Amino acid sequence: MKFETNWRPDRSRGIPIYRQIADYVRSKIESGEWPTGSRIPTERAAAKVFGVNRSTVVQAFAELAADGLIEGKSGSGTIVSAASAWDKQVPKLPDWESYVKTGVHRPNQRTIQDINHAEFIPDIIRLGTGEPSPDLFPKAMNRIFRQQPSQTDIFGYPEPRGLYSLREEISKHMTGYGISVSPDSVLIVSGALQALQLIALGLLKNGSSVLTESPSYLQSLQVFQSAGMSMWGLPLDEEGLDAIALERYAASGKGTLLYTIPSFHNPTGKVMSLKRRQDVYQLCVKHKLPILEDDAYRDLWLDKPSPPPLKSLDQNGLVLYIGSMSKTLSPGLRIGWVIGPEQVIHRLADVKMQSDYGASTLSQWTVMQFLRQGLYEEHLDQVRKELRSRRAYMLQLLESYLKEAAEWEVPTGGFYIWLRFKRDISVPALFDAAIKDGVLLNPGYLYDKADRNHLRLSYSYASFEQMKTGIERLARSIP
Repeated sequence: MKFETNWRPDRSRGIPIYRQIADYVRSKIESGEWPTGSRIPTERAAAKVFGVNRSTVVQAFAELAADGLIEGKSGSGTIVSAASAWDKQVPKLPDWESYVKTGVHRPNQRTIQDINHAEFIPDIIRLGTGEPSPDLFPKAMNRIFRQQPSQTDIFGYPEPRGLYSLREEISKHMTGYGISVSPDSVLIVSGALQALQLIALGLLKNGSSVLTESPSYLQSLQVFQSAGMSMWGLPLDEEGLDAIALERYAASGKGTLLYTIPSFHNPTGKVMSLKRRQDVYQLCVKHKLPILEDDAYRDLWLDKPSPPPLKSLDQNGLVLYIGSMSKTLSPGLRIGWVIGPEQVIHRLADVKMQSDYGASTLSQWTVMQFLRQGLYEEHLDQVRKELRSRRAYMLQLLESYLKEAAEWEVPTGGFYIWLRFKRDISVPALFDAAIKDGVLLNPGYLYDKADRNHLRLSYSYASFEQMKTGIERLARSIP
């Protein structure tokens, strides 16, 4: 099992470290958190998490084995012993390990799990993180919170599609992008990722095939695959998604849905040209292929705005549009939205109500106030200014430390630089070496399983000092 805990032995207690570890494991077993038959962490994993020598863990595990609490089992590592049950009359318990392995939803890729864990290691330098630094959070947030109304209606359950006042503001906000939509066709979701989950569960059947760019953020998720669907990657060129490849796949009937990130694509940073957007839309109309447009990065243009969304071309109800505040305002608010035909929105709202009964009403109210008071646009001006400085510094560092080993294009917006190594190296080995050196990377194979020579670097999260230290260490780690 993946071992994660915030507990650490206390060296000031006067109790031997191995005994503290043994007591910790014993408490897990006696409380039922680690039931009979479950695998316990390996000695190596436990030593790493607890920050002790492996020999200390070996000593602790030996004491537990002597007490009959754990035992070695061929092919399964070390498990909690059946003898640990305090009541020998207790019937045979369920094998939770088999439940974990056979659950419908697939586990994250191992590297994704490692990243999710490592992001919270103290002092780790996060060079691939796809979120804004806390330094970029809006200064007006506290002012908005102080305006919270005295009435408690914002703390009740919202209607299935979300707070009407927020949907109304999003409807107005979308007119700036050439999208005309009523609040009735807007669904508030707990971030763009939930929108993908609702669409997978509520609109597509088992065996569907999803077309997307290759590489793509969607390839790093298990949302559609866990719902029994296949993924087909389409190549990118300088104008974005390859329309010829799209025509070939759509004509063959392989696609049930097209997922695309046309503005400041994740992970490459590319922007689909207006001509290509028109071509893609017309091809999808021709083949009756629905489009799922993920526009989470649209507001993060640094040089010039990207062309209007695919949704702005849509008079046929072909495009489902996803927007989000996670990359601009705050990821912790967990507010995004889906725009689409009313019957689709009602279906997704029904699925959402079955899963969480609505996004946080306090978060919805907060976002509504940012939009209504014009504070969102003011905040975006500050974010763009800061991101331009961060982008310039990251590019300067790459030029100084990595120009002999790698190449890249200058992104015109978003968070990412798609770095390509000029020669073959083991990116998985580089990932491991970098973590040991205190640097967290996002390898290209997360977004395309066949990729072996890319990294997704981000200038949105690490501080200037961390960027410099991180790029220096990265350059040193390249074999």
